[in-house]
Amino acid sequence: MTISFNHPIIKKSQSLIALFLLCLFISLLSDKFMTSTNLWNVLRQISVNVCISTGMTLVVLMAGIDLSVGSILGLSAAICAGLLKTGLSLESMNLFVGFTVLGGIITALLVGLALGLFNGWVITKFSIPPFVATLAMLTIGRGLTMLYTEGIPISNLGSSFESIGSGWILGIPIPVWISLIMVLIVVFLTKKTTFGRYIYAIGGNEKAAFLSGININKIKLAVYGIAGMMAAVGGILVTSRLNSAQPNAGMSYELDSIAAVVIGGTSLSGGVGRVTGTVIGAIIIGVLNNGLVLLDVSPFWQQVVKGIVILLAVIIDKMNQKNK
Repeated sequence: MTISFNHPIIKKSQSLIALFLLCLFISLLSDKFMTSTNLWNVLRQISVNVCISTGMTLVVLMAGIDLSVGSILGLSAAICAGLLKTGLSLESMNLFVGFTVLGGIITALLVGLALGLFNGWVITKFSIPPFVATLAMLTIGRGLTMLYTEGIPISNLGSSFESIGSGWILGIPIPVWISLIMVLIVVFLTKKTTFGRYIYAIGGNEKAAFLSGININKIKLAVYGIAGMMAAVGGILVTSRLNSAQPNAGMSYELDSIAAVVIGGTSLSGGVGRVTGTVIGAIIIGVLNNGLVLLDVSPFWQQVVKGIVILLAVIIDKMNQKNK
């Protein structure tokens, strides 16, 4: 009996098979990989990318792209840290507002939402390609972060905030719980709501979706807003884990999130993909990063290996499209 790689079951399980083989390979080369301490550490680290990548999945399903998620992460995290550290002072009104942990988090989420909505507005209002619009936001967001922090980390944000990134609930790290909730929300949106069906319809054929009466601009605006908010969630997790907001936080996260989406089987052409596949893709990226560190691979070679993995994922995606 022969097994065809074009078999539907094989196609759907490609990322899962790749994850299994990767874990097997690394575990054979390093006895530290399969320890509980290391595995929990990997899950805690990938939680950030899982949050960002779930939002990115919606964008890519719509045949879009968002290069600004790393900058949105950095800016929202910096504002959250700044408000927790020094509050908000309005000297002209002789007013000072202190922020609780919840207040800082809500503000960060609103910042992420606003920046994402701005991306969507620019794309829909001026018909600018998503690549260009979000590339501009990448630069704007990074510049605003540097201006806000003055290039200096904002640290010592309090034990309550720090516990979000370093604490445990029922024996599982809090960031893992948070990322799981984000995934479940997006899975619900894509599978159980009209909004989710519209996303797939726009990615599959935008012109046909428009002719069928779907308000494309409204859906795009909402999707980019969600992506921005998800990036802010990732920023909160990074900042709380370090108990510090770094001026350069989030750099290259946009590449890792896009890689997770593509490796997870979501087509860059839009209309095809699953959030659960993206989660597996994020785990693959996290395991690969962890394995390369354990194997003492040079950071320069780590970038080369990750680039090759992303390229292979895109090639496989194109091959799958041709075989349809």
